[in-house]
Amino acid sequence: MKLASGSIFIINLLALQYLPVLCLSQDFDFFYFVLQWPGSYCDTKQRCCYPKTGKPSADFGIHGLWPNYNDGGYPSNCDPDSRFDKSEISSLIGSLEKEWPTLSCPSNDGVKFWTHEWLKHGTCSESELDQREYFEAALQLKQKANLLQALTSAGIKPNDEFYELEEIEDAIRQAVGFTPGIECNVDSSRNSQLYQVYLCVDTSGSDFIKCPLLPRAKCGSRIQFPKF
Repeated sequence: MKLASGSIFIINLLALQYLPVLCLSQDFDFFYFVLQWPGSYCDTKQRCCYPKTGKPSADFGIHGLWPNYNDGGYPSNCDPDSRFDKSEISSLIGSLEKEWPTLSCPSNDGVKFWTHEWLKHGTCSESELDQREYFEAALQLKQKANLLQALTSAGIKPNDEFYELEEIEDAIRQAVGFTPGIECNVDSSRNSQLYQVYLCVDTSGSDFIKCPLLPRAKCGSRIQFPKF
């Protein structure tokens, strides 16, 4: 049966209307939830400035919640029309200052950091999370992971001592249920330090999952957990 050209046009138009929805629902496979140890950040050669609210607590801080693909690639800056709207997260500011502090220089209030994370990474999760939900999800994941408690309970403390990498991985695995990715930095004395922890999260941003792919990171077999 032959279709009139008008019918073909309508069918094509409908297909185009549904295509963006399909693409949005398939735009990433999982999140990397990345937590950063401030003592290691400040111990490198890069500059470290405390936020205007003062020195952060000696705890892991959120670096970001990053949409990722199973093959190791990732989307970025997905919505050029999206803008960071501080009013959307006004009731979260106190929690963000505490749990997602900036250490960049010059000293600032953290808005630049949060704006960058939303525009580069958060906009790529808009099929699942709006701006407020994105930041809420990260805050809730930090509480759920409770990394510092997991490590200190295993006798691994931020005291400038060196610990076996496997011991650190095991302590975190016991806490969250899955093997983490560990990223190290190197200080001016060439010590390998615990820098960032990568945990994998489902596309809803709510539950930890087994990592489809762990990031490649150069760590020694024994790494330092520096004071902050």
